[in-house]
Amino acid sequence: MKSNFFAMVFRMRYITRWGLARNIKNESVCEHSLDVAVIAHALALLCNKKLGSKFDPGYVALVGMYHDASEILTGDLPTTIKYKNPEICKEYKKIEKLATEKLINMLPKELQMEYKLILDPQDEEVLRLVKEADKFAALIKCIEENKSGNAEFVNFEKKLTNELKNLNRPEVDMFLEEFIPAYKLSLDNQEFLRNLEI
Repeated sequence: MKSNFFAMVFRMRYITRWGLARNIKNESVCEHSLDVAVIAHALALLCNKKLGSKFDPGYVALVGMYHDASEILTGDLPTTIKYKNPEICKEYKKIEKLATEKLINMLPKELQMEYKLILDPQDEEVLRLVKEADKFAALIKCIEENKSGNAEFVNFEKKLTNELKNLNRPEVDMFLEEFIPAYKLSLDNQEFLRNLEI
């Protein structure tokens, strides 16, 4: 039996985000998912090394990589619509769950349980890290758009920065302080160039 699973997963590159905003550079769900995976992995490592947690950073990264996989079938619904009305949010969560089950069922039987652990994780702490990473990826997108002169993302950046600060999570505070400032630098910035010297 042939499987459509990976052919479908590769379609994440065709689904664009930020549909209601004018973008200098369009961002696909595929690009966003890699960003989330990279950041989620880093957050898991920060938790382990600095806070004594016992996350599996590889697993956290995988959950981040696939966290929006259901959007292959549903598309990306703007946040302003998805979360504004509790009824819409509740129904959309059901649709996302059905889409995830549909994707899992595209796999050969012997792989389904392995991918269910990634596409439909039940560990609330892992989900929390991925959600934090998701917000960071969105914040970085806003910073990049603002650096390009697109004022469309100014308020989004402020809102996301405040949301992240208000989470009161040590790993979030560490990432905000340690890594986010570099995104605001240009490549010709002296501090940036010092780090590039070989």
